[in-house]
Amino acid sequence: MKPNGAQLPPKALSLRTLLLLPVVAAALTVFGPTHAPATPAPLPIQSVRLADGRALEIVGDLGRAHTVVVLVPGVDTTAANFDRGLGGVQRRAPAWQAHQLYDAIGDPRVAVVAWLGYHPPHGVGLDAAREDLASAGAAALREFVSRLPGERIVVVGHSYGSTVAGLAAHRLDPRVTDIVALGSPGMGVERAADLHTTAHVWAGTAASDWTRRIPGVRIAGAGHGAHPYEAAFGATAIPVGGVDGHDGYFVPGTESLSALAGVVEGTDAAAQRL
Repeated sequence: MKPNGAQLPPKALSLRTLLLLPVVAAALTVFGPTHAPATPAPLPIQSVRLADGRALEIVGDLGRAHTVVVLVPGVDTTAANFDRGLGGVQRRAPAWQAHQLYDAIGDPRVAVVAWLGYHPPHGVGLDAAREDLASAGAAALREFVSRLPGERIVVVGHSYGSTVAGLAAHRLDPRVTDIVALGSPGMGVERAADLHTTAHVWAGTAASDWTRRIPGVRIAGAGHGAHPYEAAFGATAIPVGGVDGHDGYFVPGTESLSALAGVVEGTDAAAQRL
């Protein structure tokens, strides 16, 4: 209204509304409720690279395995870089990571599965800041794990893959004894107890990992909660000596790879209780 009570011209109202629309739309997009996309169709339990961008790599004799490890990768992982790594950097490749962990364990009763059964965010943008894709991934992960053979299952989530694992935790198959978060931006909760799982929760983030700079908050659909590596979260620490950056957790010679092998073998000699 103008001071004299006269209404603003319709054109002025329209212009003001148009100027506000992008702001309102952006706020709703970032801070609106989570809307998970449809759960992807189940992956076959075999090594495969699919045209829709999903992939699976099995290392070891899955049919005879007592323990099965499931690696869940994060942002920018596709079937196209599943073997060679994002940007051609091999240590980023989930298939390569699975082989390194299998070799470090050295037990024929263990099989390692690199599972890309969901569609991760492309780039560190809006989708990576929200949990819509992680929610769809969590549903797909629960379904996949329920079909696995073996008496014991260990889930290892790297980066956004740890967010997927965190959202899936409360409804994972009871054979899951351990959940590991590496280079995690957050598992969707403030404390390990909030995951509502009987599985042992482990976490490790290297000092040089850029995810340490992500705010540990979760507000109205944006962010992924507290950093799992922090003492207040309540996870057991995975040592990260020798790890360089965000993608070095499976590199031979690092403390993290040795500790992961210890978790899978059922020992905690390489880890320390926070």
